Amino acid sequence: MDLFFRKYGEGPPLIIIHGLYGSSDNWVGIGRKLAKNFEVFLIDQRNHGRSPHSSDHTYQLLREDLRKFMDKQSIQKAIIIGHSMGGKTAMFFAANYPERVSHLLIADISPRSYKSTNAIQLLAHSKIIRAMYNLDFYGISSRQEIDDILAKSIPENRIRQFLLKNIKRSKNNEYSWSLNIKAIRNELANIMDGLDENQPEITGFPVLFIKGGNSDYILDKDKKAIQQIFPYADIETIPNAGHWLHAEQPELFLQKVEDFILQ
Repeated sequence: MDLFFRKYGEGPPLIIIHGLYGSSDNWVGIGRKLAKNFEVFLIDQRNHGRSPHSSDHTYQLLREDLRKFMDKQSIQKAIIIGHSMGGKTAMFFAANYPERVSHLLIADISPRSYKSTNAIQLLAHSKIIRAMYNLDFYGISSRQEIDDILAKSIPENRIRQFLLKNIKRSKNNEYSWSLNIKAIRNELANIMDGLDENQPEITGFPVLFIKGGNSDYILDKDKKAIQQIFPYADIETIPNAGHWLHAEQPELFLQKVEDFILQ
């Protein structure tokens, strides 16, 4: 899997991994600011952005995609930042290749599975994916039409605008999804998966979890699981931010990232 990526700056390597429905494009602003101190790599995970599509989408595969990317770029060890699904990829990678991580920062996701212990997230994503998958692009002539159709199932404008970043238009002015919505629909259970409850402790590098103050992805009960797997992890909160905390509070998010890495 030859992942698409963007690269900025010079210095110690830092890799940012986006979440579900996201892409490297969502992180350009933060990536460019971090580039004053680091060589920043923004990757598109499989089935997202401009990376290749595959019918399979598991964290074991995403983990290996990251390893192969690092090998190809001759990155032996990196600072790794992962948001949501990207955070899970980062955790699975850290569990298997701890020697290749210098710092681990996880944004608004816990190690647990969301398919069995928290149906709220599973139901929310199922609704979003169903609306995206069932959208018929035939005869559509504008992004506004797409937004109007999605609004019938997804009333939150912020979420729709985020999803619309995945719309592409061909030379024939035909619209389609750039991400592989069919694979994402079929593999949603795997995307909601988590680390094994009996996962051995992961140590050897600093770890920071950042949660959005208004998000329900990291609850008080999750802190025990985080500390069990990452016994020396710190957990911090960004106020007035939901799940997409890096987009809602970019300056606060950037500050926490720099404080964590540069301390």
